[in-house]
Amino acid sequence: MQKILKHETQKEPVYIAKSSDGRFHVIYMNEALGSYQSPEMAIDDASGGHTFMPSDGTDLGSLNLSDDINDWTLLLSDG
Repeated sequence: MQKILKHETQKEPVYIAKSSDGRFHVIYMNEALGSYQSPEMAIDDASGGHTFMPSDGTDLGSLNLSDDINDWTLLLSDG
């Protein structure tokens, strides 16, 4: 998977990564927390805390993630 978007938090950064099958994944502490059809869908679920729970028990909804893709840092073009 290639990390394409990043959002800093008071804990660890949250990433959106694109896999070889074209799906987008929420990544926190090197754990994939869900698979989505678009980066916007992944961001929406991450910002609302609607992902699988990471092993450290962090609720992503408590990390003040923006649901606006423009607030995330672009790491790599997904094209």
